[in-house]
Amino acid sequence: MRHAIALVLTLATMPAAAQTLAGNTVTLMADGLNEPWGVAVLPDGAFLVTERGGTLWHFAGGERTRLTGVPEVAAGGQGGLLDITAAADFAITREVFLTYSHPQPGGSSTALAVARLADDNRGLTGLRRIFTARPAMNSGRHFGSRVVEAADGTLLVTLGDRGDGPTAQDLGSHNGSVVRLNRDGSVPADNPFVGQAGALPEIVSYGHRNIQGAGLDLSGRLTTAEHGAKGGDEINHVRAGANYGWPVISYGVDYSGAKLGEGTSKPGMEQPLLYWDPSIAPSGLVVYSGRLWPAWKGDILVGSLKFNYIARLEGDPLTEVEQLKSRETRRVRDVVEAPDGSVWFLSVGQGAVYRMTPR
Repeated sequence: MRHAIALVLTLATMPAAAQTLAGNTVTLMADGLNEPWGVAVLPDGAFLVTERGGTLWHFAGGERTRLTGVPEVAAGGQGGLLDITAAADFAITREVFLTYSHPQPGGSSTALAVARLADDNRGLTGLRRIFTARPAMNSGRHFGSRVVEAADGTLLVTLGDRGDGPTAQDLGSHNGSVVRLNRDGSVPADNPFVGQAGALPEIVSYGHRNIQGAGLDLSGRLTTAEHGAKGGDEINHVRAGANYGWPVISYGVDYSGAKLGEGTSKPGMEQPLLYWDPSIAPSGLVVYSGRLWPAWKGDILVGSLKFNYIARLEGDPLTEVEQLKSRETRRVRDVVEAPDGSVWFLSVGQGAVYRMTPR
C-alpha cells in the first residue's frame, strides 16, 4: 500500500468569485492536482478525487486530505489510479469502488477494488480487490476504465483493448469488454455468456476499443463514450451479449491513414448512437437527471480531452447540440452529477475540479 501517513493541506487557491460557462456559473472546487482522473461527490458535499499517479484525495471544508490505504498501482502510460464511484448506499456503508492498473507478473491489467472510507476521512479501510482483468499485458495503453453501479446493485466496469484490437473479439479475454459483477466480485447468474464454452462469464458486451465514459440513462441502461482510432469516437447503449465491432468495423481509420477492418457495418455487430469524426477523445459521461436544468433532462454530457469542451447530446437520432467551452474545460477527463443536481467536471489541463450550476 502507498502513503504511510495522511497529509492535511489547506486549499489556499479557492477563487473569490465564480466564473461563467455558456451562461452557467462555474466554481473552482480544488486545484493543484496532478493528472486527476475520477471524481466522486459524497452525500455530505465532500468529494474524492483520484490522481493517475496513485494518490486519492478527500476534500471537505476547504481542506484536502491525502488518504492512506489506496491500492498499489502500475502508474505508467495510460495506467494508474483511475475511476472512483461512491456506493449508492454510501451514507450507510461508506463504501467506494476504485478501478486501477494492477501490477502483476506479465505486466498489468485493470482491476476493481472496494473499500470503506474511514470515519475520520483520512484513509481507506478493508480494501479488497474483487476483480482483475485477464490477461495481464506489458502495455501501457487502453485500460478503460469506469465503474458504474447499476440499479440492481451490480457493478459494470469498462475495459479497454490494451492496444491489441483483435483481442476485443475474443470472449476468452476481458480486453475490450464491459464486465458485470456482484458487489462481492462474484458473477451474476444472468450474465449473457455464463456457461458458454471458452467465454469469460463476467463479460456483458465486447468489441469495444477504449471506453472512458460511462453512466446510466434515465431508464437504467448503461451509456458509454468510447475512443475510436483516428475518427470514430462513439456513444453506445450497452446491450447484454452484444458485439460492438472493434476492430472489425469502425467509422475511423488507422493513425497511418490506412483503412481499419471491413468497413462501418457488419451483420451481428452494433451501430453507435452517434460517432465523431474527427475524434474528440471523449472521457467522462453523465446522463443528466434534469434536477437543476429541466431542459437537459435525459441529455448526455461528455467531456472532450482533445477539443476542450463538454458536449451536450440529445434527441433521436442523437445529436451534439451544444459545446460548453471555457478556459476551465481544458482537457475534460470526468463529468458527474452531484446529489444536488450540480454538474462537476475534472480538467486535466487546469489540474482542477469545477462545479457548474445554473446562473
